[in-house]
Amino acid sequence: MRSSSLLLPKPPFLIPAFITHFVHHRLHFFDSLVLGQLILLCVRAVDSFVKHWRNKQLNEAKDKIWSEIKRCFDIEENRRDHCLKLAGKLLRGFRTFLSTTFLRDTEGTFVDAELPSKYASLISPKEWETFKSKRKTQEFKSVSETNRQRASSPAYPYRKGRVGYGRLEQSILTKENSSETSLPAHVLWKEARVGKDGKIKEDVQQIFEKCETLSQSIVPYEDTDCRSILSRALDVPEYSGRVRGKGFGITQKSLNIKKQKTPSNKELQQTLEALKAEVLELRKERERDRAAGFKDTSDKDSINCNFQPTIPEGISPCHLYLARPTYRMVGKGKVHNNLGELLHTKPLPTGSLKVSVDIALEKDALLPHPDDVSDATLLGDAIGSFVAWPTDLIIVGYETPTKSKAKDKGIAREIESVASQKEIPVAKKTEISKRTGAKKKNPSKYRACLHTYLETTDISDGCVRLIPMDGAIFGFEYVEPLGKEDFDQILYHTQLSVGVINTYMRYLYDKLMGPRGLEQRFSFLNPMKTNLTEMIRKPDEVRTYVVERFMADTDREKLFFLPFNTGDSGHWLLVAINPFKEIVYYLDSLHNDWTTYPAMKTIVDTIIKTVRAQRKIQVPKRKANNITWNRVECPRQRNNIDCGYYTLRFMKETLLMDRTDIPSDYFDEYRCAYYSKDQLDEIKEELCQFIIELQVL
Repeated sequence: MRSSSLLLPKPPFLIPAFITHFVHHRLHFFDSLVLGQLILLCVRAVDSFVKHWRNKQLNEAKDKIWSEIKRCFDIEENRRDHCLKLAGKLLRGFRTFLSTTFLRDTEGTFVDAELPSKYASLISPKEWETFKSKRKTQEFKSVSETNRQRASSPAYPYRKGRVGYGRLEQSILTKENSSETSLPAHVLWKEARVGKDGKIKEDVQQIFEKCETLSQSIVPYEDTDCRSILSRALDVPEYSGRVRGKGFGITQKSLNIKKQKTPSNKELQQTLEALKAEVLELRKERERDRAAGFKDTSDKDSINCNFQPTIPEGISPCHLYLARPTYRMVGKGKVHNNLGELLHTKPLPTGSLKVSVDIALEKDALLPHPDDVSDATLLGDAIGSFVAWPTDLIIVGYETPTKSKAKDKGIAREIESVASQKEIPVAKKTEISKRTGAKKKNPSKYRACLHTYLETTDISDGCVRLIPMDGAIFGFEYVEPLGKEDFDQILYHTQLSVGVINTYMRYLYDKLMGPRGLEQRFSFLNPMKTNLTEMIRKPDEVRTYVVERFMADTDREKLFFLPFNTGDSGHWLLVAINPFKEIVYYLDSLHNDWTTYPAMKTIVDTIIKTVRAQRKIQVPKRKANNITWNRVECPRQRNNIDCGYYTLRFMKETLLMDRTDIPSDYFDEYRCAYYSKDQLDEIKEELCQFIIELQVL
């Protein structure tokens, strides 16, 4: 090792002008390109012929290299190991450069060359002779030939010429005007394999899609694989000691991962039994909490008082539920919560309230307390009469009693989500962009909870759960069935079905539109009735359904969301229609044009013209076809799976903005090249939390 100081020589010796500037003006940002150049210059000041970079004789030199890097950059101490590994890699590259440039001819034959004069200040004659002698050995020639053959025919060749990964990454970020400082490894890997013609080979695209799927399906707290997502997709091992899959600067020592054996079937069974017992205990605790609310308010038992503080005093519209065999809504009515209320001159059963039944969704459902007076045992027989109903199975506040039902079918929800209360205050729309600044929650909390719930149910045996859909959401009442495949789509990030899409739209209605009064400005169209297949096979039925929805609100401007399924491979996109202004906003996460689906455009145009005629609006013939279609430059998906999640985010973000017009370059607060994993996970977490709150499991 050289005895002279290893600090960078003073300019102009060795250091280029741009490095000189950075040395004299301390950097306050991290630039991988400049850092790599600086490390290379430091390494060139070290003995270039030490066989192993891990040799302890180089510890002092490494300390000086690191101190020089810190002198020029504001960089964290935990990045030291990474930077020194990069230094070792650059040192090997420098040795390879010397070998190929000075010790081989054009045919690859070894040449006994003299020490290059330009490197005489760095390399002594003795070191040069040692360097040459090591490259004459048979062992070195054998390893060199093996590496040369492997590098000559890579499975996925790099196609960006002399542009390295660092400059390629910087150019992509600059082109996309992104605020990010780096790209995911698999995204950069794919871009590096796109030729000048812009075409991507099928095998490269398959690896990229596999990476995207892995990035969405990996559960952080369960993942013990230290390999990066790209390494997993390529099915190649990492270098010894590398744990790139756990983040930048992480080492095996700092992570301290212990190899765990695969659990046996017996251990898995014990774990499952423990989870079942835990869920059962939670259910018992919930039942005890409910029972505590059923106690009479009089401590002297002077009167059987059924007034419950959780239900408003007086008469309130309500939904009626049953808990067996599954928790579900079976009817609608009005709850009479008055002090000392009697049912047919008799006291009410403990824990129950008097209810008038208006609508029976399940006419064959058994009444929780059969009516002794009318001998009614089924819900259908009790329509128009009073019955006793358990308090914990009565949900109030889903309708606004002060509004006429015939005039306004909207539903005002009283339960606001955490997102609507904390992230976006109603009075301050300008704070929408700050929503990501809130304290992060466990990104998979509710997914893990839903997964545990499902393991204790009969869902895996082919049974389904029913999600009640109020008539105000899509214009008609029905129940949306969700089965195992639908739940798996949410838990394991696969393409979304129409059932999941509709369930999330009910979530938006309950948590955003209702509490904020947005049902006067926005509405949904059911994608089950308006997909491409229905438009081709039953255009008249589609037209009738949509026209009726549009004509229900002709006195105000309104934006209708239509999640459209193209039918081919199940691709989802969003069509937002403003029939009042005759404007259609087209948001496709694949960035296709609406001309890709002519049947859809024809039907939508015809519907708008029909609404125009029914509203008796006179339009000149030359302007009869002047229906405006705006293609919105929305965030773009990077695989073949995320289209459903993107469509749901488009609707949610439009509601949060409370705007019936969508800018052609999308909303400033949400504009980005693509949605991050956290943004897509947010949709899944909201779905899981909502399904759990509905208690349909």
